[in-house]
Amino acid sequence: MMNFWDRITGKDMTKEFISFESRVKKLPADFQTAWGMVFTNLMPYSDFTGRNLMPILDGVLGLLEETAADGQSVQEVLGDDIKGFCSALAGEEGAKSFRDKWREQLNKNVAKKLGK
Repeated sequence: MMNFWDRITGKDMTKEFISFESRVKKLPADFQTAWGMVFTNLMPYSDFTGRNLMPILDGVLGLLEETAADGQSVQEVLGDDIKGFCSALAGEEGAKSFRDKWREQLNKNVAKKLGK
């Protein structure tokens, strides 16, 4: 069980990232490249700490590991549009970025002012 201090300092996430990196190093080079692209494209959906993305990242890494073990290519599982894949994945998981939340709040405030 995670203690309060580890959660506040982010030590729990650091341990997970270290675990992710050791798992990534075991993947073929093209899968490592794909992981980097997925990671980069998911970051805009992060909350303040990035903790909301940890289960998503773990799931994607597991998918890449299984795909590599089965001898499939990265394109077979992720397709050619990694940015679109990440957007759909984050949307399905409900991982909204701060920009999305602020946009929703702004739209609500404007609608309220307009009397809608």
